[in-house]
Amino acid sequence: MPIKPENKNRYPKNWKEIRKDILERANNKCEFCGIENYTIRENGSKVVLTIAHLDQMPENCDYSNLRALCQKCHNNYDMPYRVKNRTKKEKTNDYSIQRTKKW
Repeated sequence: MPIKPENKNRYPKNWKEIRKDILERANNKCEFCGIENYTIRENGSKVVLTIAHLDQMPENCDYSNLRALCQKCHNNYDMPYRVKNRTKKEKTNDYSIQRTKKW
């Protein structure tokens, strides 16, 4: 997945080199499902491997924390974290709205 501009400073300057190393380690295949990079799926979409931070922390670029994943596996892996963060944000927003209401 592309690095969001607001998170770019959380990655080391040698991120491209790290990414290349992880892809080489994985033999240019998803480390979860085994699909090859740039394969065309049956639905016509093109597989582009991304590098997942297993602990969800971009600052932690220890190779044991990184996996080359296809978009599908990366999204599936990240889903529980996204749901948790969305729920946390919704609760924070609900609290903020309640505090600003005049009773």
